[in-house]
Amino acid sequence: MEETATATAPAPAPAAVTEKASSYRYWVREATGDAAPLPAPRKLDPSAAVNGNGNPPPLGSVWNQAGTWEEKNLNSWANGRIKELLGSSDSLEFPTGKASLDGVSKCTGDAFLVTVRNKKRVGYTYELSLKFKGEWLIKEENMKIKGHLDIPEFSFGELEDLEAEVRFSDDKGLTSDDRRQICKDLKSFLSPIREKLRVFEEELKDR
Repeated sequence: MEETATATAPAPAPAAVTEKASSYRYWVREATGDAAPLPAPRKLDPSAAVNGNGNPPPLGSVWNQAGTWEEKNLNSWANGRIKELLGSSDSLEFPTGKASLDGVSKCTGDAFLVTVRNKKRVGYTYELSLKFKGEWLIKEENMKIKGHLDIPEFSFGELEDLEAEVRFSDDKGLTSDDRRQICKDLKSFLSPIREKLRVFEEELKDR
């Protein structure tokens, strides 16, 4: 008696499994259709850059992102800028003469930028000596006179207290009254010197 081979059909998947697979495919299809589009890349504007807290980026060097303390030497820029501003001037007329500044013979000091707690502060301390040349009527004769206008140490915010002392290169033939009058005349340069140093201070604050 021959045996008849009977193909056995695979058992149907449990209803729970079928329903789960169907539900998953449905969820994927729906989620994919409703998903928001991927964000498009956009170039950042450096002027609008902020840190993670929504605040402007800290001042100072990269290594000092906390902005605790940092001091930067500005001498190289400051020395050159002072000499440039005070290197020459318009001549001033006096009752018995006239004079002009003729360059900076001495410019010593320090200028600095300090960052403290993410706030910028600037300062400087300097001593200056400016050459002058002029001509005065002395004893009914026009006498050419040269020398230096020395400005003692002064600091940021102290320009109203600026003082000057006069040194003559050659004061032979000058009486004490002559020297006194010439010194008084030359101190008239303090006003334009203050104005130029105010320009220096404003530029320093913008460094």
